Amino acid sequence: MVEQDEIIPNMKKIVTFGELMLRLAVPDYLRIAQAHYFEAVYGGGEANVAASLANYGMEPTFVTRLPDNELGDAALGYLKKHGIDTSHVIKGGSRLGIYFLETGAVSRGSKVIYDREHSALATIQRGMIDWEEVFHGTDWFHWTGITPAISQSAAEVCLEAIQAANSLGVTVSTDLNYRKKLWKYGKDPQDVMPALIEGCDVILGNEESIEKYFGITAYSPLGDGELVDPQAYVSLAQQLKDRFPKARKVVFTIRRTVNASHNTLSGILCDDGLLYQAPTYDITHIIDRVGGGDAFMGGLIYGLLSYDQDYQRALNFAVAASCLKHTIRGDFNLVTVDEVENLMEGEVVGRVSR
Repeated sequence: MVEQDEIIPNMKKIVTFGELMLRLAVPDYLRIAQAHYFEAVYGGGEANVAASLANYGMEPTFVTRLPDNELGDAALGYLKKHGIDTSHVIKGGSRLGIYFLETGAVSRGSKVIYDREHSALATIQRGMIDWEEVFHGTDWFHWTGITPAISQSAAEVCLEAIQAANSLGVTVSTDLNYRKKLWKYGKDPQDVMPALIEGCDVILGNEESIEKYFGITAYSPLGDGELVDPQAYVSLAQQLKDRFPKARKVVFTIRRTVNASHNTLSGILCDDGLLYQAPTYDITHIIDRVGGGDAFMGGLIYGLLSYDQDYQRALNFAVAASCLKHTIRGDFNLVTVDEVENLMEGEVVGRVSR
């Protein structure tokens, strides 16, 4: 966590909104059926982004709803410990959402089991959060496609937040984050997501999420994560911008899964017809895959706010940050700006720092 005297000047205030969950992970690479205990931490897409930004010296505020009990208090303390402002967290509801994680290896993929129905965030209602107060002095608002998948009321509050941010001139970003296991409340994602995306300035996604939410596909196969066709991504980005004119930037994560322990990772950013492509990292010994996309988003927000329209550097920072997350257990990406920039500059061998 960044110490107070290390915080960079002209800190930017970023607000994220979503659900914080208790993460119960099987230790090492055991199956759930083999577990005698679970390792407990807290996490969730938007909280993970806030944690990255806190480590980079920014001023993140995380907005959520937690139960008014010891579990809610413990989750709140976890956020505070990592430098995240919790002054707009509200209490209520009966339970904290949970997810169980079984970490895969080689040809056995990881598994996530959600237990978050009727959670505090799933039962949130419009009007519970004073968004005008939340967004006072805010530069950026971030949400993900996970939140509107939780419940109808969570989707409505997310829209309420986006509309408030738009009215106040706050930049809005989203990570599309399609989660098939969550859309259970009777709504088709294509009936919910477009109204939310209309208010976004920056969109992060991949070809699967874009097709699932909007029925938009590229004019040609996008490739396998290494041999990509950049112009196919330009086509995909342009189709999104045609449908959602407010979007200034469309960003893609490009991942090739060799197996559960070995991925390659890159990214593409499209801005007004210009394309930026990041280097590809070969991640050969994955420790924890969960939170990799959130680490990318946290790095992207930091880069776009810090590198004075150097979009190539911002994209490179996002990919390098995500690469490092794969080496860290837990949802949060506990790395510093220096560590990410060292990787960007070619320090890839993991030497001991003395």
